[in-house]
Amino acid sequence: MPLQPGQPAPQFTLTSTDLKEVSLADFKGKKVVLHFFPLAFTGVCTTQLCTMRDSFGYYDGLNAQVLGVSVDSPFTLAKFKEENKYQFPLLSDFNKEVSAAYDAQYESFAFGMKGIAKRAAFVIDEEQNIIYAEVLENAGELPNFEAIAAAVK
Repeated sequence: MPLQPGQPAPQFTLTSTDLKEVSLADFKGKKVVLHFFPLAFTGVCTTQLCTMRDSFGYYDGLNAQVLGVSVDSPFTLAKFKEENKYQFPLLSDFNKEVSAAYDAQYESFAFGMKGIAKRAAFVIDEEQNIIYAEVLENAGELPNFEAIAAAVK
């Protein structure tokens, strides 16, 4: 069943591009904008994260932490982050547990790949409850950035 606003956000600890563990609990007291994306270096995923990169000052000014999550390895994500100059952490859900916990995972994706993260966006409040949830079935669509920004405000 999809996660809904008002529910507690599933807790997680994932490896960042710096090969450090990052937990959702690290950001208690801040809002978190959590972006799941299918695969690094693909067109729509790059657009999704570049949109957040270009809006970073807005979120930072509202005491909100942006996090990007995919099932790519931390090494792939490090190169993706470097090439696109993302100022926010990218986290590797290589074991596909967090995307599953957020009900944001394709059973079957292109080229026979399984367990790829769906394109999704969640806003989590200071108490770690979900206040916005959007999970897209079509990987070619982008999340509603205006709705995300409004939820953070």
